[in-house]
Formats: sequence, structure tokens, C-alpha cells
Amino acid sequence: MTYDVPHTEGEVFETETGTEQESWPLWEVFIRARRGLSHNHCGSLHAPDAETAVAAARDVYARRAEGVSVWVVPSESISASDPSDADAYFNVVDKPYRHATHYDLPDEVGQM
Repeated sequence: MTYDVPHTEGEVFETETGTEQESWPLWEVFIRARRGLSHNHCGSLHAPDAETAVAAARDVYARRAEGVSVWVVPSESISASDPSDADAYFNVVDKPYRHATHYDLPDEVGQM
């Protein structure tokens, strides 16, 4: 789901490099539900700058106080591996001790 911050159609804004664009950049939104948990990607939105993107993300994706932290990242700044290269990236020698599931945790530890 992509959300656009309300703006005037055809509005031109100046970017940090001084060039003008007719559309706002796309931002990826990550929200952390509670302290101690990781941020999860919850959607995308268009906004002219990071401050507006954070405010819009809060209004759109955390309007019922679902989160304690919001991250916004310009979509153009995200790099990803190619899914067709998954074997080369993720098929490593099996070392189960590297995974938390290999160890028994006492009940007092709680959520990790």
C-alpha cells in the first residue's frame, strides 16, 4: 500500500540537490510495536521530506497508538539482493549453534 501526503496536483518542489521535481519521493515506513522488538516494514508513502514522511507515517500507520517508534527511509536508498541469487547468499554451511533456537532459554528471560 502506498499513501500520498495531500498536496496540490502538479506541485513542484526543490530537492536537496537544487533540482526541481513534480512528484514527491517514495519513503518506506518501518514501525516498532513495543520496546525490545524490531521495526517491521508496514508500507510506503510519498512525502517531500523526512519530517513530513515521519508525520504522515504516524498518521497513516500508527494512528491507534500501535507503535513506539517510526522509521522512514527513502526507497531509492534501499539496496537488495536478487532473489535468484538466494543460494549464493543464504545457503551456508549448517551451524545450528548460530541460531537462538539451538539453545534452551529459562522462562525468566521472556521474549528475545
